[in-house]
Amino acid sequence: MKRIRSIYVFCSIALSVQSWTSKLPEERELTTNFSNMSLRKVPADLTPTTTTLDLSYNLLSQLQTSDFRSVSRLKVLTLCHNRIQELDIKTFEFNRELRYLDLSYNRLKIVTWYSLAGLRHLDLSFNDFDTMPICEEIGNMSHLEILGLSGAKIQKSDFQKIAHLHLNTVFLGLRSLSHYEEGSLPILNTTKLHIVLPTNTNFWVLLRDGIKTSKILEMTNIDGKSQFASYETQQNLTLENSKTSILLLNKVDLLWDDLLLIFQFVWHSSVECFQIQHLTFGGKVYLDHNSFDYSNTVMRTMKLEHIQYRIFYISQERVYLLFTKMDIENLTISDAQMPHMLFPVYPTRFQYLNFANNILTDDLFRQPIQLPHLKTLILKGNKLETLSLVSFFANNTSLKYLDLSQNLLQHENDENCFWPETLITMNLSSNKFADSVFRCLPRSIQILDLNNNKIQTVPKEIIHLKSLQELNLAFNFLTDLPGCSHFRKLSILNIEMNLILSPSLDFFQSCQEVKTLNAGRNPFRCTCELRDFIQLEKYSEGMMTGWSDSYICEYPLNLKGTRLKDVHLPELSCNTTLLIVTIVATMLVLGMAMAFCCFYFDLPWYLRMLGQWTQTLQRIRKTTQEQLKRNVQFHVFISYSEHDSTWVKHELIPNLQKEEKLVCLHGGNFDPGKSIAENIMNCTEKSYKSIFVLSPNFVQSEWGHYEFYFAHHSLFHENSDYIIFILLEPIPLYCIPTRYPELKALLEKKAYLEWPKDRRKCGLFWANLRAAVNVNLLETREMCELQTFVELNEESRGSTVSLVRTDCL
Repeated sequence: MKRIRSIYVFCSIALSVQSWTSKLPEERELTTNFSNMSLRKVPADLTPTTTTLDLSYNLLSQLQTSDFRSVSRLKVLTLCHNRIQELDIKTFEFNRELRYLDLSYNRLKIVTWYSLAGLRHLDLSFNDFDTMPICEEIGNMSHLEILGLSGAKIQKSDFQKIAHLHLNTVFLGLRSLSHYEEGSLPILNTTKLHIVLPTNTNFWVLLRDGIKTSKILEMTNIDGKSQFASYETQQNLTLENSKTSILLLNKVDLLWDDLLLIFQFVWHSSVECFQIQHLTFGGKVYLDHNSFDYSNTVMRTMKLEHIQYRIFYISQERVYLLFTKMDIENLTISDAQMPHMLFPVYPTRFQYLNFANNILTDDLFRQPIQLPHLKTLILKGNKLETLSLVSFFANNTSLKYLDLSQNLLQHENDENCFWPETLITMNLSSNKFADSVFRCLPRSIQILDLNNNKIQTVPKEIIHLKSLQELNLAFNFLTDLPGCSHFRKLSILNIEMNLILSPSLDFFQSCQEVKTLNAGRNPFRCTCELRDFIQLEKYSEGMMTGWSDSYICEYPLNLKGTRLKDVHLPELSCNTTLLIVTIVATMLVLGMAMAFCCFYFDLPWYLRMLGQWTQTLQRIRKTTQEQLKRNVQFHVFISYSEHDSTWVKHELIPNLQKEEKLVCLHGGNFDPGKSIAENIMNCTEKSYKSIFVLSPNFVQSEWGHYEFYFAHHSLFHENSDYIIFILLEPIPLYCIPTRYPELKALLEKKAYLEWPKDRRKCGLFWANLRAAVNVNLLETREMCELQTFVELNEESRGSTVSLVRTDCL
């Protein structure tokens, strides 16, 4: 049998040695592992600096003096599970620093002793010794703390050689036991005694002597084949000089009556804590709680764990009452497939009850139970269904801790709950609770675990849990962080593995006292709504548990898999107020800048001229060849008032002639036999473009002729791009006679080029004008010779119309 205790101690010492040696970086390979390699002899090439050497689970049958000579610094040596039959301890004479030596699970029969003064752990258990391998050399090991022994015979004389040693643990790993001399075990001076019995062994005397030996007694492998004394005999047994306060029995397989005898014997001993693990019992019952003597005990705690039943001929109620009538402080019956539990009708002094991992149902609470001193109740892993029933039961107790996890619990809204004011910790995880559970909670609760339920939201219409400090809502179906308006003292919140996309503002506003938040592994939607949550970790310095690996974006798809700390959400794009303020401020600045430009640079005029230039270029691009093939003789026909002749002759005509334009001025080509209107029509039709210089004088002297022409001639309406108006001086609308509707409509539409008063703007004016009159007259421009005829006509009317033509047209 593999001994767990020795391996545990070995691991502990090995780790401590490794920790100590790790401080020496120049010494490497301090731990050497040759375990489970089918070695038949110790390797000869051991590293001299080795401090821990593992040779377990091999085929070693003998050891030589030279095997460990090279490892003088060896501290830990494990040789368990080999085939060693004889051993000379002098083999380790060069290993003066040896502290741990494990020779368990071999075939040792003979040991030749040699003093190893520094040894602290020596394990010779589970070997084939006839008697205990104890000699005076072991008695000289003053530093020895843990001693493992084995032998078919146990005698007082063997233990007397080490009676003066103050040992921490004595482990008796027995492969067989043919003889035990009563009174041998109490000779040992040890804190803990652990005895592993072989099968078919009468353990009763060992149990009685063991209780007189150490403070902690552990016995393993107790079965029904051992010889038990009768009940009357046990009543007469005395336990003088009893020392054991903690008794542990492992792997017990007994009939019920035999088990009851053990309970009765221990009940009257010095044992305060009695624990049985892996218990199997059954058989017919002759003894029950009615024959049990509950008087004269110091027992405080009883634990029964991992219980199995064989064929059992007994009413289970008699079993339940045996334990509940013990009226001790702490009782545990777990992993027992127990369907029910009964309590006496009178009050008991239980403070701790643990019935975990059974099959208890709501029937447990349907009968009144008087447990006024109960402080801790653990009912995890059962089949309870109604939380309100538990509350009624708990209300008559002094409960501080209640564990109802891993049940089938639910709560309906119409059910009332009554909890004791002393209850401060509840574990309701892994049940079927919905949102309504928050209406059945004690007001005094401080720590609440509701993970792995079906909660979708924390209702706002719930009682105020003013004392709640820690809340676990992991593995539920929450879509938002709960607000803390009902939990003003909440400092620890766990909501990982829910359905939270983006926390609402209510959490940030109401949960100012939260110091630790675990919200990892939620499907976060990394949009502006999540910005405050991301900023929370930056300003809280470690508030988020699991940050940042557990906080991953799920939406939108382009950010899926991105950690929240790597997501950049600018405040300007997320803060609507700031964005509006910024836009308004920007617009104000731009508006003020535009107003300044308009005032200082006369920007509207430039814009108007630029628009007219653009429109002119578009019209030129749309001009067809058929339009160019008109019977035209002049590029431009200019009509103006005599009062404006100075500007026309010194400004307009020189700038047009720079582009080699053929200019027709009013009167030069007029037919004396025709009226002025007819001559105007003829000159207009013979010119590609017509320019009218508008001014108040022109309106008063000339416009009447053109008004008639524009009103009755379709050429103007159909081809308005051929007419160019230049506004030389502003003409107020009220100065225009009502008989000139075409002129008024023209000025209202602002379909003219305005002569700028600022000379700096003239360049743009001339550029617009040249673009308006620019035309290619069927590639005859190279042959044309500019001829200008300027004649003054109708002196009495004060107006001049000039025509400039070319003979080649």
